[in-house]
Amino acid sequence: MTGKNRPDRRLSYAAATVWTCLCVVAACVLALMSTAFADAATRPTIVLVHGAFADQTSWDGVAADLRHDGYRVLTPVNPLRSPSYDAAAVERTVREISGPVVLVGHSYGGAVITNIHDACVVKLVYIAAFAPAAGEPISFAIDPLQFPGSRLVPPALALKVVPDPTTRIGVNLDGYIEPSQFKEVFAQDVDDATVATMIAHQRSIAAYTNIEPSGPPSWATTPSWYLVSRQDRVIPPAAERFYATRMHAHTREIDSSHASLVAHPAAVADFIAGAAAAS
Repeated sequence: MTGKNRPDRRLSYAAATVWTCLCVVAACVLALMSTAFADAATRPTIVLVHGAFADQTSWDGVAADLRHDGYRVLTPVNPLRSPSYDAAAVERTVREISGPVVLVGHSYGGAVITNIHDACVVKLVYIAAFAPAAGEPISFAIDPLQFPGSRLVPPALALKVVPDPTTRIGVNLDGYIEPSQFKEVFAQDVDDATVATMIAHQRSIAAYTNIEPSGPPSWATTPSWYLVSRQDRVIPPAAERFYATRMHAHTREIDSSHASLVAHPAAVADFIAGAAAAS
C-alpha cells in the first residue's frame, strides 16, 4: 500500500506546487495591473490645441506617441476666431474632463491656452507658440520692429472673405497661407507629401485674432514649458525665447521649422510627456 500511495502523494505535491506558482503569478499580475490602473488614474489628461493654418490632424503623430505612453489625449477644434472666443470654446472641453489637465498649444494655440483659466489645468506647454501678456495682441511677436524675421507676410499671407456665423454680418475677413508658399514659410523641413496633406487641412484664421488684446495670462500662475523652434519662419525664434523667459518657462530648443509637431513628433511628444510627468 505504501508503495502504491507514493505516486499519488507525488502527484498531489506536484499539483500543490503548480497551484502555488499559479497563485503567485496571478498575484503579481494583479499587483501590476493595480499599479498600472492607479498610474493611469493619476496621470493628467493632455489637451492639444492646434494653431492657425492647421487643424487637429497636425497633432496626429504627437497624439499617437502620447497615447502609446498611456496618456489620455484630446484634440479639440480651435475655431480660430479670436483668443477670447477660442479660449471659451476649448475651455468647454476642459470642463468636461475629470482630473488634472495639461494644456498644450502650438502657434496661435498658445494664445488660446493663455486665456484659459480653470482650476484643473496644472501645466501649460507652448510649442513654438504665442504667449501674450495682458493687453498684448499676438501681432506683437511678429512685429518686424520688435522681432524681425517672420515670413508670414504678403504675398505668402493672403486674405479672403469667408462665411462666419459668429459675426453680426455673417462673414469675416480671414488670413491663410498661399499653398505655393506654405512649405517655405510654415514647414520647410517637412517632406512634400506631408506638406500637401497639411495644405489640404489648412484652416484660415480671422484677421481680428492679430489685434485682439489678450486677457490676464494663465502662465502667470501656472507652471509652464516652452519648446523653441530654432528655424521658425512664422514666429521669430527671438520672440519665442522672449516669451519663454518672460513666463519663467522650462525651456528647450529644437532645430525645426514652425511645424515641429509634424516634422519631429517624437521629440515634441517627449517634451510634453516630460512636462506632464514633472513634479
